[in-house]
Amino acid sequence: MSGPLAGVRVVELAHIMAGPVCGLMLADMGADVIKVEKPEGDDSRRFVPPEIGGESAAFMMMNRNKRGIVLDLKDDEDRAAFLNLIRDADILIENHRKGTMEKLGLGAEVLASANSALIHVEISGFGRTGPYADRGGFDLIAQAMSGLMSITGEGEGRAPVKSGAPISDITAGILAAMGALAAYTYRLKTGKGQRVDTSLFEAGIVQTYWQSAIALATGTAPGPMGSAHPLNAPYQAFATADGWICVGAANQRNWERLLVLLEVPELAEDPRFATNRDRMENRVELEAALTAILTLKDTATWLAAMERGGVPAGPVLDIRQMHADPQTRARDMVVALDHPTAGRVETLGLPVKFSRTPGSIRCPAPRLGEHAAATFEAGDGNTNGN
Repeated sequence: MSGPLAGVRVVELAHIMAGPVCGLMLADMGADVIKVEKPEGDDSRRFVPPEIGGESAAFMMMNRNKRGIVLDLKDDEDRAAFLNLIRDADILIENHRKGTMEKLGLGAEVLASANSALIHVEISGFGRTGPYADRGGFDLIAQAMSGLMSITGEGEGRAPVKSGAPISDITAGILAAMGALAAYTYRLKTGKGQRVDTSLFEAGIVQTYWQSAIALATGTAPGPMGSAHPLNAPYQAFATADGWICVGAANQRNWERLLVLLEVPELAEDPRFATNRDRMENRVELEAALTAILTLKDTATWLAAMERGGVPAGPVLDIRQMHADPQTRARDMVVALDHPTAGRVETLGLPVKFSRTPGSIRCPAPRLGEHAAATFEAGDGNTNGN
């Protein structure tokens, strides 16, 4: 193992996305993550198409760098085998509905008795407390109830739109990893484990910092603004002669630089656009004025000009273009692995770099039950024959 978490053992009793994102982050930073699947496997194994060599591309993306075993936790011997894993684990990740672990005979008290220093990470739809604690949760529902869908889209009066990415699932996994590491730091100081509780709902809420600041200050809920920013302008996508360009000229210095390279001194004298407050109050007129200029040339020409002029800007890339971008490749955000069934596959890299203890993408996602023999010694309760 390599990375800052080398030597940390994690048991991942989680499925689909939020929990596996947490395990993925810890595994990429060097933790030994043992993924425990039900006999039929993680549901994401059936998220097909696409498949590569008969393996789900979705499952392989979320579960690289993990060892995989199968346990039926309704079976007494398999449950005992799971508790043996817990006794040697530092962190447990699970994303079951409230009460599920208790029904399996693996509630918090049982786990703590097996390992009092265990960090028990619980990811759920709405958290373990509050009036919605018993509800199941999905990214779509979390985006709706957290307010995210009310601020996403082209404008007022349009149908609700969710983020194209499952943002509450992914954010919940990242928050859970952060919480696990904070609890692990506390354990290093005190020797004491604890439960870490986060949810998709809260993961959606924390994405609304700017909009919540506006609503709490004004008493009015902001709505969708397309690609525009709720507090700064110009900071959005603009049409060009052949596509789109995103311009981040939000602060006054960058606004002034933009005016110079666009060669429009008259906008500098226009009182509607003098300050950020003025530009926000007249954002529709500002967008129209800038669009009239930017549509005169193609995206590549404007990008080159803005780079020379020191104005933050970028193209709108599709996913394949992003994968091929030289910065993506330079930052090792697309890496290749050899999978025993799927062959050579590419996956996303670790987004955090360490100068002394670099993380790495070491191995592909496990086949169902692949690592049981290496994980259990004979007689340790693995009754599935995997």
